[in-house]
Amino acid sequence: MVEREPCRLYLITPPRLDDLDSFADTLARTLDAGDCAALQIRLKDVDDDTVRRAVDRLRPIAQDRDVAVLLNDRPDLAKQTGCDGAHIGQEDTPYSEARRVLGEDAIVGVTCHDSRHLAMVAAEDGADYVAFGAFYPTLTKDPKAAAELDILRWWQVMMQVPCVAIGGITPDNARPVVEAGADFLAVCGGVWNHAEGPEAAVKTLNAIMAEITGTV
Repeated sequence: MVEREPCRLYLITPPRLDDLDSFADTLARTLDAGDCAALQIRLKDVDDDTVRRAVDRLRPIAQDRDVAVLLNDRPDLAKQTGCDGAHIGQEDTPYSEARRVLGEDAIVGVTCHDSRHLAMVAAEDGADYVAFGAFYPTLTKDPKAAAELDILRWWQVMMQVPCVAIGGITPDNARPVVEAGADFLAVCGGVWNHAEGPEAAVKTLNAIMAEITGTV
C-alpha cells in the first residue's frame, strides 16, 4: 500500500439558500475556522439563474481560500460559472460527457453509492474521486443506498483514486469513517446544523482527522 494522504473536509452547501448574503458571510467564517479541500454547491429544485447567482456569490469566497468549488449535477453550468469542476451522480450527465464539457484540468467526481463495480468503472474512466454513501441516516437527501465501512477499507487497498465518504456524517460519528479509509469527509448538515455552530464543527472535524491521518 502507498502511504495514505491526510483526510480532509469536503463541505456541501445546504439544499436551499434563502438568504444568500447571510450564508456567504457564514461560509467565509466557516472556511476560516479550519482546513477544507472543497466546497460543493448543491441546490435542489431551483432554476439555473438561482444557481448562477449562488455560484457567483460563493465561488470567490472559497477560491480565495484555496478551496476548490464543485457544482452538483451540472457540468455545463460549472463551466459557465468558473467552478473548478462538478460532481455527478449515476443518473446525471455521464462521466465522459462531463469530462468533455469541463476539460481535462477540471475536477470530476462520481457518486458510486455502495457499489464497488461503479467505483472501479469511474476510476478507470478517469474520475478524480469516487463517492461512497450513505454511511449514516441523513435528512439532507434521500439516499439510494446504505454503504458499509468495509467498502472504504477495500478501496484503500485496491485503488489509488481518492474516495469521498458521504451521508449523515457529523463530528460525533466521523471517527470510524476516517479510520476506515475515507480520503475526504463530505459533510452538510453536520456542519451547518451543529449545535455550537459551523465553525465549531469544522474545528472538531479537523481535530479528528488530524489525530487519525495527520491533517495539518
